[in-house]
Amino acid sequence: MSKEPILGVLDQSPIPRGTTAAESLQATVELAQITEKLGYHRFWVAEHHNSGSFSGPSPETMIGQIAARTNSIKVGSGGVMLTHYSSFKVAEQFSVLNAFYPGRIELGIGRAPGSDQITMAALAYPKNPADVNHFPQQVVDVLGYLNNTMVSEHPFAQLRPLPGPAPEETPEVWLLGSSDYSAQLAAELGVAFAFADFFGDIRSRGPVVAELYRNNFKPSAYLDKPRVNVTVQAICAETEEKAEYLGASRNLNKAGWTLNIKPGLIPPDEALEIELTDQAREWMGKFKSGYIDGNPSQVKAGILEVADLYQADEVGIVTITYDYADRARSYELISQAFGLSSDSSVSQAAAG
Repeated sequence: MSKEPILGVLDQSPIPRGTTAAESLQATVELAQITEKLGYHRFWVAEHHNSGSFSGPSPETMIGQIAARTNSIKVGSGGVMLTHYSSFKVAEQFSVLNAFYPGRIELGIGRAPGSDQITMAALAYPKNPADVNHFPQQVVDVLGYLNNTMVSEHPFAQLRPLPGPAPEETPEVWLLGSSDYSAQLAAELGVAFAFADFFGDIRSRGPVVAELYRNNFKPSAYLDKPRVNVTVQAICAETEEKAEYLGASRNLNKAGWTLNIKPGLIPPDEALEIELTDQAREWMGKFKSGYIDGNPSQVKAGILEVADLYQADEVGIVTITYDYADRARSYELISQAFGLSSDSSVSQAAAG
């Protein structure tokens, strides 16, 4: 690639063992304030339900909190798991957010449940969970409601999601995914596509999926050319050794189900002391191969390499550490490596 990618943040609001979900949500809001000062372009929040490791079941609520406490950074969902919800209600929520913060709100839409099967059932109860086969129509409907592009034959064509912003001010819609299904749908509808490389074990097929999206993209009323974001998992520290040490908490949490360990991040020292089974070691290694952990020059090189592989102009970064200050410091070091900001006092506030 001829230029460095635009950098953004995807935060999953991790919950360190011994803290509360409420504290992790507050940390996410503070991190958004910090990364705005550090020069990041966007800040997305994830959706997880019934999780002991990640808080944040309501990204639309978090977006409002974050946008209210920041000034210019774009704020969005990474993403709203649309199969749980009414397309009209989601359009209304993001229309309201956009009325308060025009030009700053982004709607990332996902198809995955973001939960286990029983939680998925609870989200729909007493109705049955939605048929995932309806997902393409749900996306079409969200776009139609937000942009006033609903076909006249649609049974709800007369509805308007209040407060009804002008089309040029509507939230930009991204389709999120880790498979060719989402890529093909994004291409067919002519919307932006974000690939979840941060899962850690899918880089072998990710660039192929991104190319499929580009090759099949159809210009639309929403976007005139393909737009690809790839989101990576990364931890940056002053040294490679420290980054690997900090990553122990995340790595064990990822492999915890194989060891019957309760959810929640534990300190790196404790994580390194856990005796791993062969299964856990294999599982952990599988995902670590796709993570970008190291010192600033290593992480920058890794991010540029992935951006080049995907031919992506935009890269999102997920950072998961036990200590919030280490998370903020990681984003600061990456910002400095890319020359986004020279402010060295930002993450010091988090540490203090």
